[in-house]
Order: sequence, then C-alpha cells, then structure tokens
Amino acid sequence: MTRYTATQARANLYKLLQDAASSHNPIQINGKRASGVLVSEEDWRAIVETLYLVSIPGMRESIRE
Repeated sequence: MTRYTATQARANLYKLLQDAASSHNPIQINGKRASGVLVSEEDWRAIVETLYLVSIPGMRESIRE
C-alpha cells in the first residue's frame, strides 16, 4: 500500500483519486492525529457489498457451493 502524509495527499489529491481508481490499490494517508485509507468509489461499493453478503446467515456457505 502506498503511503502519503496528509500534506502530500492534499497537494496531489486529484492524482491520488485517479491512481486509486485506475490501479484498485488503496492509498494510506497519515496525519498527525489520525490516519485513513483512500479507495475508489467502485472498490468501496464492492467492499460494502461483500460485507453485506457475508453478514447474511448461510450466504457464505451458499456462495461456496
């Protein structure tokens, strides 16, 4: 995972958005008091959908079959 300081990320935000969208690799952003991860909207939606599906009882086993 690529890492940037908050200052670096702020200066390159549009490029980082494009990079996250095209590479599908998350980008870690470290601040003085907190850190976060930048992912593309497409990847975020896939993560949320996966979490939803595995939260349904029996769904994981159904998918495996």
